[in-house]
Amino acid sequence: MYRASIGHAHLSVRDTAKSTAFYQKYLCLQVTEISGETAFLTSGGPHHELALSQIRMEATDPPPNVVGLAHLAFDVPDKRTFAVAYKNLIDGGIAVSPVDHKIGWGMYFNDPDGNELEIYCDTRQEPDGEKFWGGNNRPLTREQILAALS
Repeated sequence: MYRASIGHAHLSVRDTAKSTAFYQKYLCLQVTEISGETAFLTSGGPHHELALSQIRMEATDPPPNVVGLAHLAFDVPDKRTFAVAYKNLIDGGIAVSPVDHKIGWGMYFNDPDGNELEIYCDTRQEPDGEKFWGGNNRPLTREQILAALS
């Protein structure tokens, strides 16, 4: 028997350069290699955690509510870092939908090709955190998020 772990995600994009710039700016990933129309990005550990391959400019957006990847999540270590990422996205004109999952704060947004992404921070150890999700969420307001910056 063996143990498997997720190694990386590989997304199809319309424009590798545009998507690479997006992931560098909003998710602080660094390029480790570009090979043809594929860019490899990392958060600093392995060679890559994300690969972006250009398909064609006229490709359609991924449809909602179909079998397949729902979203790709990126973890940040704490609420302050979450708030910095939130502010960066909002200041960049990116539409963001924040939610308090009770086990963590999450914010959902799309990359330039319509792939849904999440930035997440675990809050289970916070005073109002819960051990298990249980399917219930609380609203997470702009004011709550930005208060984490102080």
